[in-house]
Amino acid sequence: MELSISHTTEYAYSMPVNYALQKVRLRPLSSVMQTVNTWQVEITGGKIETSYTDHYGNHVDLVSITPGAQVLRIQAAGHVNTLNDTGVLGHVYGRAPLWHFQQPTRMTLPGDAIKALPPVDTADDAQLESLHALSAAILDTLPYQAGATSVDTTAEDAMQGEVGVCQDHAQIFVSAARLSGLPARYVSGYLMTDEEIAHEATHAWAEVFVSGLGWVGFDVSNGMSPDERYTRIAIGRDARDAAPIEGLRMGSAQESLVVSLQVQQ
Repeated sequence: MELSISHTTEYAYSMPVNYALQKVRLRPLSSVMQTVNTWQVEITGGKIETSYTDHYGNHVDLVSITPGAQVLRIQAAGHVNTLNDTGVLGHVYGRAPLWHFQQPTRMTLPGDAIKALPPVDTADDAQLESLHALSAAILDTLPYQAGATSVDTTAEDAMQGEVGVCQDHAQIFVSAARLSGLPARYVSGYLMTDEEIAHEATHAWAEVFVSGLGWVGFDVSNGMSPDERYTRIAIGRDARDAAPIEGLRMGSAQESLVVSLQVQQ
């Protein structure tokens, strides 16, 4: 399936800003699940200072604001061919070893609420079914509701609530899988839905290294494994590692953010 994606993030400030730097992970990479046909990132009100590949294999652009600007716009767009491999990325190894994805982070540190979830059966022939059961248990306990939490909400804090978003579901799943000793990681990306073309934000899901299969994806929020409607952008141990955009700025200006995202066939 060929997906057409257009993603614009615009920061507006109440007064001129002399310094701001954004770490931008908005360039999908070709893999066994997707082929990037065309892609470009355009900056208005700033420039790309440098680009590099981070320790997870993500493409990162460092974007600075033009001194004195009051608007910084980051536009990413292109076409990606995707495949339906029922969520199986396979035995793909990057710079980070598997044991790195078994370690908790501040965002994924499990507490009593996550520890109360059903443990994963780590027997080779039971892992996949058990992980799908874990995904269903998380969604049943914490139904999806847009805007329920913030980007700073940890997995344990979200699990103690009544509703959550895809970031919460992915981080909780990652945390719970690691409790059973399995390597697990967070994935950010795009999802084309049947209901709408325009979206308010990017999507998030999780991947676990399953015996005999390698990395397998689990979208807790939608109760399924990623198919051809999904486009991967970045991976990491938690949402911060794989955040599409994160940054800092100097000064007392008030900031407003507008995101426009369209994913269609």
